[in-house]
Amino acid sequence: MPGHSTLKIALARCVPLGAQPGVCVQQASEQNQQINEPEKASRQWSRSVGLRVLTAVVGLPIVFGLVWMGGWWVFAGATLAVMLGTYELYTMMLHAGHRPLILVSFALSLLFMIAAMLPQQRLLLLEIGVSATLLISFPLLFLRKRLEGALLDWSLTIAIALYLGWPLSLLPLLRGSEIGVSEGFWWLFTLFGGVWGFDTGAFFAGHFFGRHKLAPRISPAKSWEGVAGGLIFSVLAAILGTTLPMGVPWYLAVVLGLLIGIAATLGDLSESLIKRQTDVKDSGQVLPGHGGILDRLDSLAFGVLVIYIFAQLIGKL
Repeated sequence: MPGHSTLKIALARCVPLGAQPGVCVQQASEQNQQINEPEKASRQWSRSVGLRVLTAVVGLPIVFGLVWMGGWWVFAGATLAVMLGTYELYTMMLHAGHRPLILVSFALSLLFMIAAMLPQQRLLLLEIGVSATLLISFPLLFLRKRLEGALLDWSLTIAIALYLGWPLSLLPLLRGSEIGVSEGFWWLFTLFGGVWGFDTGAFFAGHFFGRHKLAPRISPAKSWEGVAGGLIFSVLAAILGTTLPMGVPWYLAVVLGLLIGIAATLGDLSESLIKRQTDVKDSGQVLPGHGGILDRLDSLAFGVLVIYIFAQLIGKL
């Protein structure tokens, strides 16, 4: 084995120098460990790539099928993702000693999703839902035996729904109810292609060319070179998804692609900040090679906000 060969070489170099055997073995083991660290890192990276590919092979057909069907199918998929992501956020907050009102977070997020499917009643539903949240959430805190941290827990309760429920409720609004290819289909194609293309480009560009740290205090592994590599793919996805099928001018598509990449970066860094604040490595273990559902929703949640506003501004929604 390579490790044993390296250890034997180190021992052979050490013994003739008159070193004590115990000290020699320790020094040789340390040298062997230092030599094997790059090899271990390379194996871990290769394993991560393999798991990411496997997850994509399984997950992409499901996502494509939901996007193709549109309407309530997108609603169901987005609602499931929101509920799972909300639960992951809740467990992260518990790990940090917080106790948000998870049922209120679930209810407010579900309200956002249902309101998106009923556009004519959407404003009324949002008004009723937000008002009910205020009327119910505070009295629930009154029932606690210990009130320390109650205001922070209330803030986290609302923040969880705004962080996940609100942006992902825009997915059904973007997609629409038509089955098959439509403008709504291409908007979601642009979203998923732009965000996942950015993540993939940033992952490989950062690994091979990353030198300058992007936000070392929040996410040490991310680099400016990775962002640059990711932006290439997000711009290409925006052009393919909007210029050819919907007639969006190419220069506006380039702007959209850049905005998607920036939003994906901000979403990723935002979740990294949450993980650092709650002292967890991954939000969960649902997706091999990625972590939890939240680790996949972070960039999408910010990206859909950009695309929804963009589509509204150019009159394509």
